[in-house]
Amino acid sequence: MDSARPILVAGKTGQLARCLADLGEQNQIPIVAVERPALDIEDVESIDRIMAAVMPRAVVNAAAYTAVDKAESEPECVFAVNRDGAARLAAAAARYQIPYIHISTDYVFDGRKSSPYREDDLPSPLSVYGRSKLEGELAVQQAHPAALVLRTSWMYSSYGQNFVRTMLRLAATRDKVRVVNDQNGSPTAARDVARAILDIVSQIVEMDKQSSGGIYHLAATGDTTWYDFAAAIFDGWAKRGWRVPLLEPITTADYPTPAQRPANSRLDCTKIAQTFGIRLPLWSESLEVCLSELAVAHTEEN
Repeated sequence: MDSARPILVAGKTGQLARCLADLGEQNQIPIVAVERPALDIEDVESIDRIMAAVMPRAVVNAAAYTAVDKAESEPECVFAVNRDGAARLAAAAARYQIPYIHISTDYVFDGRKSSPYREDDLPSPLSVYGRSKLEGELAVQQAHPAALVLRTSWMYSSYGQNFVRTMLRLAATRDKVRVVNDQNGSPTAARDVARAILDIVSQIVEMDKQSSGGIYHLAATGDTTWYDFAAAIFDGWAKRGWRVPLLEPITTADYPTPAQRPANSRLDCTKIAQTFGIRLPLWSESLEVCLSELAVAHTEEN
């Protein structure tokens, strides 16, 4: 397949799409990232127009409804994007006989398992968002049996809305921040996920790994709690000379939200390491890279 043909990314301003665009530019990999109104994954005609115009060698679906708590009150909107839209885009990729990579989440699990989740563990989502992502996985695989589904967790970057940026915003305005300390997972840098996606596309297209479709877990090495993640963020920020607040651990029960979160979001990433040779860095190492990027931007703003 012609490597000069671009990779089509659904979504443009989201953190993963922006990281994919950055890495594409740095490595001279053609990326076309598109969002509404040019590409509306809820509209078949919109998808067909973009596919015909771009003629991609692969499609990455980085478009999703991710407002987890808001999703509880508008399930129709959530499923329209995370299930139906994802399946329409997958079906288009199948018609063009090109690879399709779909991004999913640890929220497909209920978090009651005591060890990291494997791909063959039974999903049991606790929220509307989690159910929409699980049904999206199933719909994508039905529409494009060779599709590759990547479940990741606790994704963050120097872009968009995410836990790292939220903590730094609170650091500038509050003297004390309370964070839950009884939920475990692996904070995963969107840039690491983007790099892995480009590697996977390269392997599928250039090394003919078309038969490697299915579900894969992709998360940073190591795990922590939200509280300890926040502590690492504030520690790194303080070392860079910025103000940080006092941090207080609380339980999930102390911070009720409309959507339930899994207490255990740890993902076993053995399968993707064995199939594609991919293992993401330690979460603490990638966090340092992200904080350095944010510190530069913060200095320029101030």
